[in-house]
Amino acid sequence: MNTSYRAGIFAICLSSLSLPGFTQQQPGQVPESGQIQPAPQNSSQSNHILLDVVVTDRSGKPIPGLAEKDFVVRDNGNVQNILSFRAHGGTTATDELQSTKTPLKIIVMIDEVNTTFDHVAYERDQLKKYLLQNGGKLPQPLLLGFVSDKGTEIQSVPSQDGNALLASFDQHETALRTIRRNTGFYGAEERFQISINTMRSLAAKEAQQPGRKMIVWISPGWPLLTGPRIDMTAKQAQQLLASIVDVSTALRQARITMYSIDPLGLADAGSVRLNYYQEFLKPVTATKDVQIADLSLQVLATQTGGLALNSSNDITSQIARCVADADAYYTLAIDPHPADKPNDFHAISVKVETPGLTTRTRNGYYTQP
Repeated sequence: MNTSYRAGIFAICLSSLSLPGFTQQQPGQVPESGQIQPAPQNSSQSNHILLDVVVTDRSGKPIPGLAEKDFVVRDNGNVQNILSFRAHGGTTATDELQSTKTPLKIIVMIDEVNTTFDHVAYERDQLKKYLLQNGGKLPQPLLLGFVSDKGTEIQSVPSQDGNALLASFDQHETALRTIRRNTGFYGAEERFQISINTMRSLAAKEAQQPGRKMIVWISPGWPLLTGPRIDMTAKQAQQLLASIVDVSTALRQARITMYSIDPLGLADAGSVRLNYYQEFLKPVTATKDVQIADLSLQVLATQTGGLALNSSNDITSQIARCVADADAYYTLAIDPHPADKPNDFHAISVKVETPGLTTRTRNGYYTQP
């Protein structure tokens, strides 16, 4: 494939990134405002940075029962005052605290855009197995969602009843993908556009709702569209950086933690593509460093404090591992630092002193002058 054609495809993708996303019904439809609205933070001080932190032991099990004094938060290496602290889950919370706890929403998304029909069928079987565990009594309320090139469907009412979710789930008919290999660069730009716009639309919607959101996206990921033969103009690089900042900020303001589960399992284990996303985990602040793969699903999952899981055919257990993050977590608030330059990235580090414990939270935030 020649360079000019791939550059044209890349330009199409950049133009799609300038859009804020589409509604829950129609792919490609843009809200009249033309902007993703800033999220109302779930705090009386909307300018605070809220960090949802999961602390795990060596086996990956979330640890409850920690106190504010156990945490150290650093912003660009500098220790920060914790303005507020709240522990969620565990067995130590009182009935009063449980009744007034901040809402938590978990959405399990089935990706029918980037996954072949046979793998979607396997995903459905594995998800059914998860829903019917423990007699259908789920550990956390869930919403099920489906994204296809015909639109996005998400249930409106979460439920802890796996049998009821399964009944609703069975009413959904898997959409046969209409994006074919002869559409653009093997359909890659269309799939990328639908995928990233779906995520941005979710962020815009969830920004209006209180509490933490966990989105478990079952997908091998969308096309990275990155390579040495793609050259960007200065304007394209600026557009891409603005989109990276926009997506990162939208996910943070909506308090979304992303999780990625690769349904290809062992069939994809050991492939070059599998861990290629790790080349793009470092946040970017300069146009010279941007790549479209900076917006890949696995990168966003890692940067928001979630998990990028692969190389396993046991999707049921991987869903359970992601949902387990809701069993115990902590919400900390800090003040943001003023920006020294446009798109100023502040790296966040949260640590606990107890040996053998690991923390996961979002890796930082962008600020503007």
